[in-house]
Amino acid sequence: MKNIKITVLCENSVYKLDCLGEHGFSVFVETDNGAFLFDTGGGKTIIGNSLKLKKDLRNINKIIISHGHYDHTGGLPDVLKIRGEVKVHAHPHIFLKRMVIDEKKDGNIKRFVGIPYKREYLESLGARFFLNTGFTEVEEDIYLTGEVPRKFDFEKPDPRLFAEVDGKTIQDILLDDQTLIINTKKGLVLIFGCAHSGMINIINYVMDKMKKENIYAILGGTHLDFLTSEQLEESIKSLKEMSIERIGVSHCTGLRAACRLYQEFGDKFHYGYVGSVLEI
Repeated sequence: MKNIKITVLCENSVYKLDCLGEHGFSVFVETDNGAFLFDTGGGKTIIGNSLKLKKDLRNINKIIISHGHYDHTGGLPDVLKIRGEVKVHAHPHIFLKRMVIDEKKDGNIKRFVGIPYKREYLESLGARFFLNTGFTEVEEDIYLTGEVPRKFDFEKPDPRLFAEVDGKTIQDILLDDQTLIINTKKGLVLIFGCAHSGMINIINYVMDKMKKENIYAILGGTHLDFLTSEQLEESIKSLKEMSIERIGVSHCTGLRAACRLYQEFGDKFHYGYVGSVLEI
């Protein structure tokens, strides 16, 4: 892939004036093979931001969903109403009933965090789902990881996340967490949704599957905000052992982790606000 332009449409913070931030994530990917939408944010900002940033959602070739949380899928209906019938790549688990359970002194607080819409409703708006569990080629030089093996002990699942399966509430390890991979002339570009599989797990898995060690850029949510200080330092240590030219984190990375990454990586680091662009 020779020419790539990746623009952040939805994110917690804003870089461009007149755009809006929300808790969520979405990027618009322009390539030699057309345009692709990776995630749709929480649904409050994707349409307005796409207009302000002059990204035409009517022309996207495919929609790709990283995982089934509301802040990555909430904008699907609005996008589908504009785009019409389109292929939507995702893992079968995106439709699980999901929740966060926070332990409080006066009892647990449970809130729903799964995809807000039923499959049938999204299909009525034009979604044509292509569901994968394994490593998948979405388009020439564009891939989805499928389920990522969890090999590094310091990358643990978020203990607050649960899912309802067969009437039982179980710990949710988000098997549907998928990363988008673009094979470019400068090396691999990895776009995380939230990296629930663990950022280091994902990077190592991608290098193994692609038989390449040259990572040009990693972008997106890293979920580092939910790690202990010790786990964060292990992640940074592992990153420093890799050859990565650009680190553009967003969303669930958090200010604490983003500041540490900037301290360690300097000019290689940038924050992926709404409106920020990576161009190859």
